[in-house]
Amino acid sequence: MATTLLSIQVIPKTPDGRDSIPFVDEAIKVIQRSGVKYEVHALETTLEGELPQLLQIVNEIHEALLQAGCPGVISQVKIAQYPSGISMDQLTEKYRP
Repeated sequence: MATTLLSIQVIPKTPDGRDSIPFVDEAIKVIQRSGVKYEVHALETTLEGELPQLLQIVNEIHEALLQAGCPGVISQVKIAQYPSGISMDQLTEKYRP
């Protein structure tokens, strides 16, 4: 079982006021390629894994967005770490139909 959940909301600064969604899509592609378990939600994406791996993914997201032409990137990150294990399913199962 994973020991860490990390939620990230990426807020790309866009050139010339362009739409930010294509850049958010690029961030999600980085997460998809990583192979970690994740869930995309309306305002953030939650990843499940080990802290060093998840922080590396955050770094890769920032690098990808800067390479895609963002003049700057802000991310809001929340981390829950439990050495005994934690999962998205464990935390949300009682709320699912």
